[in-house]
Amino acid sequence: MKFSYFHTMPYDGLRSPGSWPVRNDNFDPQHGKELYEAYINCLAYAEECGFDWLGCNEHHFSPYGLMANCNLIGAALINRTKNAKLAMVGNLVPMLNPIRVAEEYAMLDVMSGGRLIAGFMRGVPHEYLAYNIAPSESRSRQQEAIALILKAWTETEPFAWEGEHFQFRAVSIWPKPMQKPYPRILISATNEDSALVAAEHRAIMGMAFISDLSVPRRNIETYRKAARSAGWEPRPEDVLVGQAICIAESDDEARAEMESGLGYLNRVLMGPQREAQKIVIERTRYFEREEVGKGFANRLAAQSALSIDKLIDGGGIFCGSPESVVRQMKRVHGELGNGVFNLMMKVGDLPDTSVLRGMRLFKERVLPQVCDL
Repeated sequence: MKFSYFHTMPYDGLRSPGSWPVRNDNFDPQHGKELYEAYINCLAYAEECGFDWLGCNEHHFSPYGLMANCNLIGAALINRTKNAKLAMVGNLVPMLNPIRVAEEYAMLDVMSGGRLIAGFMRGVPHEYLAYNIAPSESRSRQQEAIALILKAWTETEPFAWEGEHFQFRAVSIWPKPMQKPYPRILISATNEDSALVAAEHRAIMGMAFISDLSVPRRNIETYRKAARSAGWEPRPEDVLVGQAICIAESDDEARAEMESGLGYLNRVLMGPQREAQKIVIERTRYFEREEVGKGFANRLAAQSALSIDKLIDGGGIFCGSPESVVRQMKRVHGELGNGVFNLMMKVGDLPDTSVLRGMRLFKERVLPQVCDL
């Protein structure tokens, strides 16, 4: 079993959520500097705590996450770490310049000595409002961007690209990735349509926003069937599932802290996100099928309303003493057969003292019990 330490770099200390896009007059640059320093320190420390991956992502126009470019954080971690994979989970390729993504990912891979895991994310719906990209083009733009990036990484001669969404007269990137033919790629697969895309590209499939294990179980089965039809067999390490996690000495202490952190996450950080996502889902075609869009919105709404017990039962969070968390992880792994857990320990405004304590307990009392799953 591999473990990824995932961080969204939230902005804490806000009293009310506002609407989307969130006004930025409450952003304090000095506080932001302190948050970046603390968060990067936590990510670097995660390697010492036994985490195999360090996970970074990309979000826009919201205090939900201060990581507008995850590659900058990945670069900051290169000289602070030695062995952990730098999991960029990841660049929202439908909205970005694919050549720029190919170049920056290649830089990270070479500079880190071949430690990059390259996320080719489609992004949650509201990100398309931020970058003024038609949500209805999200899938076709993602597919074309992936094809262009892979060609840029592997082609030895300059080439032209005349696609539906991207056009380049000549492409020949410097540097090229250290890993050959290119780094492992990761694609979000929170629904069956996306699971098919991940299988097509022989990518690691990643899932989050879990409120009912039947959904990821169905997506994994779709992924495995599609992979076999494409001539390859997925391994456990090709399946990643993400959870928020809080570990304390007792169940009661962990539950109290998780409840507080989730309260800030759902009320302040996720409020504007849900508002923007609802606009996209209702007024545009982001999802291939209407029922998939409704399912996504329902899962987000359900997560914010569920109790700690329901979230644990549904596999969306791990929470409790080290012994309780071990039992929860073993149950989810037993049902899904995943080989990677992507764990978010900074839940909402959970104090970093609590986060660091949880990291130490993970290293000392959780990891030894689950590393051989």
